[in-house]
Amino acid sequence: MSEYTLEANDLELVRGGKQVLKGMSFALKRGEVFALLGGNGAGKSTTLLSFMGLLKASAGSAKVLGRSAADAPEAVRKNIAYLPESAALYEHLDARENLDYFLSLAMQQPSREGLEEALNTVNLPKDFRDKPLRQYSKGMRQKVAIALAVLRATPILLLDEPTSGLDPAAVEDFHSLISELSSRGITVLMVTHDLFGACQVADRVGLLSGGLLVKVFESNAEGAIDINAVRDLFLAREAAQ
Repeated sequence: MSEYTLEANDLELVRGGKQVLKGMSFALKRGEVFALLGGNGAGKSTTLLSFMGLLKASAGSAKVLGRSAADAPEAVRKNIAYLPESAALYEHLDARENLDYFLSLAMQQPSREGLEEALNTVNLPKDFRDKPLRQYSKGMRQKVAIALAVLRATPILLLDEPTSGLDPAAVEDFHSLISELSSRGITVLMVTHDLFGACQVADRVGLLSGGLLVKVFESNAEGAIDINAVRDLFLAREAAQ
């Protein structure tokens, strides 16, 4: 088995006659948090869809636990929990009912204790757990979706613009949750336009511009990423578009 959970190897992808990804390469290990930072149309969401086998590479490959996502899409998706910008949950059901329903589709039957443990992990307020999701904030709905990922026990979590529309307190909660999942060995690949959030939560930040992975910024000895260096290059690339 590969030492990497996710690998992009010279990944290229053409959609509608336009080259969306241009020779992207990176590899993530177990428990790593990697943020792909870029503006609209940079190729961020396309990258996630490639790893789920929903878009086939024109050249190169996207691999999940050593397997090609294009060749074995159903197999690789069993190892992935995907959280889109707007989580697809049922507004008329409460948190536990949503978890029960979606896990039943995956032929899983968690115990009541298991559900509570997952909701405790994501720090969902106990006084909201019996309320329908229509009464939840976006940050709280996101917590339910991540609790579902925790219960599915997948080793990989893909996040599309996870902090979009969240207030500062909810963003801080989200960062703490991602750190907790990372400590459990879950690999997290998030795509975002939130420069400061990416630098706060990720072990590495990759700057994506026009389908090209321009640079990967590494954490220093203190575990911090140079926000100013990321910002300067990000703004320069955006200005050049």
